[in-house]
Amino acid sequence: MSKPLCVLVGAPGAGKSTVGRLLADAYGVSFRDTDADIEAAAGKPISEIFIDEGEQHFRALEAAAVAAALDGHDGVLALGGGAILAEANRDLLAGHTVIYLSVELSDAVSRVGLGQGRPLLALNPRATLRFLLDQRRPLYEQVASHTVVTDGRTPEEITAELVELLKG
Repeated sequence: MSKPLCVLVGAPGAGKSTVGRLLADAYGVSFRDTDADIEAAAGKPISEIFIDEGEQHFRALEAAAVAAALDGHDGVLALGGGAILAEANRDLLAGHTVIYLSVELSDAVSRVGLGQGRPLLALNPRATLRFLLDQRRPLYEQVASHTVVTDGRTPEEITAELVELLKG
């Protein structure tokens, strides 16, 4: 049984995938993204899972992916933005080094665009993203060992801060 070096959580546009890959490279470990795991297991993009089977089915797949990754991955792990909505997933994060990559609305919108391929952002993406940020922020803070502000910063700057955080 292995344990991730760290688990990255945060809203869409926080930089979990981009920073996660850079951090994994810095440590010479692998990067894993539970959203990619879900797509591989389902054989289709998350947006199609939402359309074909609905959000509840997606969340069940997500819970299985989170549990498997937390139990079997020793590199850098990124969770999908909504993974922390499930209490079971939040409970599984106890005892792990969880880094909340915080992002505000303006940076999130500029990074994700206005919803391409993101099913929860398909209608009125700016208002939906604002709602998601407000709804999820307390949950990200609840599970976080550390919070790193990403606004106005490059992925390389954020990665350098994470390397320093993980040393101590």
